[in-house]
Amino acid sequence: MRKNLYKKTLLHATITLTGIALLAITALMFILTRDINVPPQGMLYDYKPGMSVKSLSSDLKQKQIIKYPRVFEIYTRITGRATSLHAGEYRFAQGMSARDIIRQISAGKVVLHPFKIIEGWNIHDLIAKLQATENIEHTMDFSNNDWLIFITTEYTHPEGLFMPDTYFYTKDESDQIILQRAFNEMQKTLTKAWENKSPELQYADPYQALIVASIVEKETSILDEQPEIAGVLVRRLNHNMRLQMDPTVIYGMGAKFNGNITKANLQTDTPYNTYTRRGLPPTPIAMPSREAIYAALHPEEGTSLFFVAKGDGSHCFSDTLEEHNKAVVKYILRTKEQDVDEQS
Repeated sequence: MRKNLYKKTLLHATITLTGIALLAITALMFILTRDINVPPQGMLYDYKPGMSVKSLSSDLKQKQIIKYPRVFEIYTRITGRATSLHAGEYRFAQGMSARDIIRQISAGKVVLHPFKIIEGWNIHDLIAKLQATENIEHTMDFSNNDWLIFITTEYTHPEGLFMPDTYFYTKDESDQIILQRAFNEMQKTLTKAWENKSPELQYADPYQALIVASIVEKETSILDEQPEIAGVLVRRLNHNMRLQMDPTVIYGMGAKFNGNITKANLQTDTPYNTYTRRGLPPTPIAMPSREAIYAALHPEEGTSLFFVAKGDGSHCFSDTLEEHNKAVVKYILRTKEQDVDEQS
């Protein structure tokens, strides 16, 4: 009799405890799945290195993001996520719950900020953008080109070595890391393109192809024209003709260029003046796109040796100097005369 009573009492106690446990779990999940308190546009939150679960829950409570820090802490510990939380910057969106926060931080889904390198930028444009970008740790001294040794020892001049693309970085990631990614991507792209280049090309090495690609990039933004521009450059090199490309002259002028290139500028010798010197300039003059690199290594076959801008972004190509001079009169001189007439 007593034995049966004991069994009944134990059964009732077990049921009661189970019921209490279920109620506790239900209450716990109810609290954890309720919306957190964030503004409609969401918010950024820094989970700092070394911050304990208790400190995290207290900080979230202090910032009025969650209401029950103890529940937050207990759930994080019993689920085993307390040992797998990743420091970093997180974005909390409206509609998220406390459980979502725990899952997000334990998965390390930090905020990624975009940094875009534009095709045709020169190295000064890139450095200026880096220095003006927030959330980047600025570690590099760009006062001279010595900083390049931290990226590569293969080159002595940084121009053209960084692939135009969008790179994503986490808060406080260094400028060096971003530059290294862009450099690695350029090397990967250039190497692959070089391995698949047109067989008749006479570039000495991939760096010469990069120089040609940079000139192509600055001469035209029309993708369909880039192989044709590259073809002109290659043929002029093969004929030992001066390239006579304005963008190289402008690059050599540096800060002296005021937006207008003159006859005197074309006659002033610099290492980049392809009117006064034969062959390629010593370095690229900009950061070329993948398309420009492909064009430089797959130039369009043909006979044209000259081209002139039409004024609408496209170019007129000519085989002979006589044809070219006529095109210059048509597209450059007459355009200038028309502009003067309209202004008078």
